[in-house]
Amino acid sequence: MIDQVKIFVQSGNGGDGAIAFRREKFVPHGGPAGGDGGEGGDIIFKVNPKMNTLAPFGNRIHFRAQHGEKGGTSNKAGSDGKDVIVEVPPGTVVRRADNEQILADLVRSGESVIIAKGGRGGRGNSRFASAANQAPRIADKGEPGIEMWVILELRLIADVGIVGVPNAGKSTLLSVISNARPKIADYPFTTLEPNLGVVTLDMSDIVVADIPGLVEGAHMGVGLGHAFLRHVTRTRMLVHLLNGLADDPVADFNQINAELALYDDRLAQKPQIVVVNKLDMPEVQERWPEIEAALKSRGIEKPMAISGMTRLNVQKLIGRLFEEFAKLPETEPFTVEEMPIYELPEEDEAVFTIEKLGDGEYRVVGQRIERAAARTYWDYEEAVYRFQKMLDTLGVTEALRKAGVQEGDSVFIGENELEWSD
Repeated sequence: MIDQVKIFVQSGNGGDGAIAFRREKFVPHGGPAGGDGGEGGDIIFKVNPKMNTLAPFGNRIHFRAQHGEKGGTSNKAGSDGKDVIVEVPPGTVVRRADNEQILADLVRSGESVIIAKGGRGGRGNSRFASAANQAPRIADKGEPGIEMWVILELRLIADVGIVGVPNAGKSTLLSVISNARPKIADYPFTTLEPNLGVVTLDMSDIVVADIPGLVEGAHMGVGLGHAFLRHVTRTRMLVHLLNGLADDPVADFNQINAELALYDDRLAQKPQIVVVNKLDMPEVQERWPEIEAALKSRGIEKPMAISGMTRLNVQKLIGRLFEEFAKLPETEPFTVEEMPIYELPEEDEAVFTIEKLGDGEYRVVGQRIERAAARTYWDYEEAVYRFQKMLDTLGVTEALRKAGVQEGDSVFIGENELEWSD
């Protein structure tokens, strides 16, 4: 099962606003008529309940939405770019690859979120007309879309997780209490991917997951490490299965709980039913009273002993499982919001910094000023003058002078290289 992938997403750029004027035979004083650019397409992640793995992303990792079209003459607006819908299985967590920030946690069928919002379309010159400037040669270019690498992480959605060291008998137990048919063998890490099964009692059912064996250092990735610890996070309670034939089952119990807590402190707080397996073996029967006493001394109420192989006490475990599960508090009702949207963190738009790159070269860094530069039509003197006024208003001009900028020096703002002139 592929449960983690890295993909690239890019929303569409907004279309450029147009600079145009009416040129009709019987309209001698036709005004500005440049239309607005279209909105860039969004990147939308949506839950597809028919998917249960991230395998489809092995063939495609780049997702780009369509750009908005340029505005036209006669105040014609450009078409909006088409959205791209990326389908993911239930239980998918989406996080930024650069800083690990969680952007979305998609659980329910049909749930969707806009991960990358398309750029806004630029305004045409008809939007800039005023009594003082009735024929403006100013328009906005479209706003760039958002592009980033994201990590998709699939976390199984199960009510109960079976955890324990390798060879504790987790897969065998799952196979006898549910409809699951996991691979079973007598060597460590038989289970290389989690298995799901449905346990039924009377008219109720519970989804149970067999989580691959955890070893010391799992929280740091040792053994199968975080590849499977993440699947425990969604479970509401745990069955902690101990190998009765182990040298020290209680030490295994402590180790697994430590690994859970080190990975995520909330895991160690989940309700647990502690079960010693392999009671069909004479040596386990002999040791059981000692193990039971040691577990009770650690605050474990009603530890159980079973044999997954012979199904000894398995029915009692199923009854206990449903009994304890029924005591859990109701989960909060889930409501799908109106298309949640992830947006880049807001910064103080007026903040900027001046970096000296070398002899006669400077770079201005700042969200607002870079965005304004990207949307400026440099071919039109009026648009350049408007941008210059913005530099003055924000204090960029004065800051560059204090930094030592001279006539003819290069000033970089975003992807634009400008020549300084006094």
